[in-house]
Amino acid sequence: MATTRRAPRSPKPEKDRLTVAQSTSAEPQENADWVSRFADDVIAESERRAPGKPVVVASGLSPSGPIHLGNLREVMTPHLVADEIRRRGHTVRHLISWDDYDRYRKVPNGVPGTDASWAEHIGKPLTSVPAPAGSAYPNWAEHFKAAMVEALADLGVEFDGISQTAQYTAGTYREQILHAMKHRGDIDAILDQYRTKKAPAKKQQNQKPVDEAELEAAEGSGAADEDDGSSGAGGYYPYKPFCGECGKDLTTVTSYDDDTTELSYTCTLDGFTETVLLSEFNRGKLVWKVDWPMRWAYEGVIFEPSGVDHSSPGSSFQVGGQIVDRIFGGKQPIGPMYAFVGISGMAKMSSSKGGVPTPGDALQIMEPQILRWLYARRRPNQSFKIAFDQEIQRLYDEWDKLSAKVADGSVLPADAAAYSRAIGVADRELPRTPRPLPYRTLASVADVTAGDTEQTLRILSELDPENPVTALVSVRPRLDKAEAWITKYVPAESRTIVRTEPDTEALAALDEASRASIGLLLDGLDSHWSLDGLTHLVYGVPKVQAGFPADATAKELPAEIKGAQRSFFALLYDLLVGRDTGPRLPTLLLAVGADRVRKLLGA
Repeated sequence: MATTRRAPRSPKPEKDRLTVAQSTSAEPQENADWVSRFADDVIAESERRAPGKPVVVASGLSPSGPIHLGNLREVMTPHLVADEIRRRGHTVRHLISWDDYDRYRKVPNGVPGTDASWAEHIGKPLTSVPAPAGSAYPNWAEHFKAAMVEALADLGVEFDGISQTAQYTAGTYREQILHAMKHRGDIDAILDQYRTKKAPAKKQQNQKPVDEAELEAAEGSGAADEDDGSSGAGGYYPYKPFCGECGKDLTTVTSYDDDTTELSYTCTLDGFTETVLLSEFNRGKLVWKVDWPMRWAYEGVIFEPSGVDHSSPGSSFQVGGQIVDRIFGGKQPIGPMYAFVGISGMAKMSSSKGGVPTPGDALQIMEPQILRWLYARRRPNQSFKIAFDQEIQRLYDEWDKLSAKVADGSVLPADAAAYSRAIGVADRELPRTPRPLPYRTLASVADVTAGDTEQTLRILSELDPENPVTALVSVRPRLDKAEAWITKYVPAESRTIVRTEPDTEALAALDEASRASIGLLLDGLDSHWSLDGLTHLVYGVPKVQAGFPADATAKELPAEIKGAQRSFFALLYDLLVGRDTGPRLPTLLLAVGADRVRKLLGA
């Protein structure tokens, strides 16, 4: 699985649009949203360190496999801060460092087009590993990078991508490499403070969601897993050559001369030895704990988040703070430790197994605004879940309620800020569904029609006869997302299959009360043929049967009415789809059509 580089690792009218500045600038600092607070700090720190220069924020991703939704937090956290800084009129660069010169560590499970033979490439740079079979990309790193780049474009994330393969092989960091080698003793002394103090990272209380996937932003990123350099008979060296024979990093530096930059190494795999001039040699890289702080100084990074694993003693972030200061004369970025992202609705997964969902997977079933909102509304140190199960319908309901509050002006300032960040970026809004019908309604229609566009349009046109849907383009892309969710994530046994013929035995066995309830429903069908009308009708039948008005409120009714409603609904589901549950009944009735409803209910 991919890891972050932490491891070696209808549009609203203009008057309805909210800007973050409108929603937060008048608020006291303690009430401002987390993005604004970080933006304040980053702008101030940038003015102290590099006045007049663009603000630099950074992310790092290793395309060692599918880049998942946990990794996305590594990008979205600085993206949101960078976007807020742009909104305030500052120039900002968001760097994404593609750690494609990292070693290939293992063959991820569940990656199509790979088999055990890919293990022969372990130890090579990711850009030297073949792409999975059938890929259109030249190597492993480019294959997995491409999907993330596409998803980030859909999410409106603007960034400057930096290939570390390109940087190292072009000799961009030569001066920094020679400097690190010259000061290898100082680096070794810093690292040695932690070599006997390694401890497992502590996870935040209540951080791990129950029965869901934990998408760790850094796989195997604890300090104990990080190679901090060669420490053989020749001493400590913070640089690893890739072997000139096998191309792998299973090498040990045996000697180095500071004056001539002559470096000798031996490959522990095939015994190959080579002596090179490091001042001219571009086939190797600094070890991770030195590489990361070197880049902080080189790029002038002001803000960069990291995973919670870096709260452990000896972690890359903690050690890097000393190395960037004492070795490279730079400063450690400010930035939060971010928590894990959970997944609901899929089998329990980990980063070492196949099938961990990616941003592209999420964007198949939800609009970009919704995915941005999930990352914007929670502080980085708060874990949250991304729903691939029925909870996605509730998520959309929550989003639509928020949109309504924004439209009527009743939204709270922090919620308004998160909404503004979700719907677009500093210079534009993201494309959105012109007529956003409820997701659960669209999902129910998609379930019943199995993607039949003619049937879908008929049903949607009948939801609101006074304002009918006349073309499916007006309800896209939300309709497409709902159809994808039904197709990909709703189990076959949970899909709705409408009966083709009436269940004559069940109809014959109905008691008088059940026959009467069906009669009341059928009598009111034509006069209530809309989503709201059918909702009123199906909830009203049990009330009328019990002697109450159809519009009686819950306060006016005895508690047993709810039980009668449940029984009535179960009866209708059984006669229509052969189960005791299904899509919301008003939507189901519209989908089935009045004539077929009458037929199946024995009229």
